[in-house]
Amino acid sequence: MSDKLLFVTGGAGFIGSALVRLIIQETNYQVVNIDKLTYAGNLESLALVSQSPRYFFHQVDIADKLAITDLFNQYNPDGVIHLAAESHVDRSIVNAADFIQTNIVGTYNLLECTRAYLARKSKPDFKFIHVSTDEVFGSLTDEGYFNETTSYDPSSPYSASKASSDLLVRAWQRTYNFPAITTNCTNNYGPYHFPEKLIPLVINNALQNKPLPVYGKGNQIRDWLYVEDHVRGLLTVYQSGQVGQAYCVGGKSERTNLEVVESICDILDELKPRLDGSSYRQLITFVKDRDGHDYRYAMDISKLQSQLGWQPLETFTSGIKKTVAWFLANQQWVAHVQSGEYQSWVAQNYTHR
Repeated sequence: MSDKLLFVTGGAGFIGSALVRLIIQETNYQVVNIDKLTYAGNLESLALVSQSPRYFFHQVDIADKLAITDLFNQYNPDGVIHLAAESHVDRSIVNAADFIQTNIVGTYNLLECTRAYLARKSKPDFKFIHVSTDEVFGSLTDEGYFNETTSYDPSSPYSASKASSDLLVRAWQRTYNFPAITTNCTNNYGPYHFPEKLIPLVINNALQNKPLPVYGKGNQIRDWLYVEDHVRGLLTVYQSGQVGQAYCVGGKSERTNLEVVESICDILDELKPRLDGSSYRQLITFVKDRDGHDYRYAMDISKLQSQLGWQPLETFTSGIKKTVAWFLANQQWVAHVQSGEYQSWVAQNYTHR
């Protein structure tokens, strides 16, 4: 018999699906995956665990109060790990409406539905883990690190919507004694990453001999976190984190965007050389920089390390090699995403439970 049942919102997304796979494969918990299935939600990423009797899926928008309330009544969860969000910065710049609706209104609705549920049920160990981003803190210079006390200074509509959701969660914790914990992570990468993001975009473009776009001079710096390290951190926070606290999660792997692209090219040169013998680096193309592009993100993860004993297991060197190798070995998954076939795969191969 499973000892816990967790709601994971956004469990068909990149990070959410990695978390669901981890929970099903390495714990005895039951998981209810709540996902709207926007373009970035891909149940094919959960094929390895979708037939587990401890896994359940519901296609539900977190902004749908009645549907979320019904799920609470049906399952009586012991915790929520909230990852559902619109997350692509470029899309937020073009049209912010979906980001406001999901990231702010959706989070508000989830908080209220959870609070009403806890008023009806005795769940003294319940935890609501709100998963956020380092982008809420704005931009760093060459010195210093973000930490749990860094002031918020978002630069894009995406990061502003996530900052808003973070502040809602903190206000609910203080006003209503709501059992929330917030995490802020750095840039994730790894298997099943949706192809619009930098690393999978570069891998897939390179394999098709397409240009590898790099914003500006490619000198923006990010701390890269292997997704499986991140979700281990989230599970650790659920199991051992202190309600009312925030925890920063990072990979201790700072690279410029250009260094990331060049690393991918060098690995592909080794694993899948071009027919003419030239380097994939020749495909690198510098494009106009993104509006409001932050220069550097980097995270101080000492609190999570010292208090909860978590640390990243992958370096960027080891993680990026695993990532490139995974994409080379899973071109069918990539092809399904690029063609949109993964959306029809749900109806053909998945039984809703």
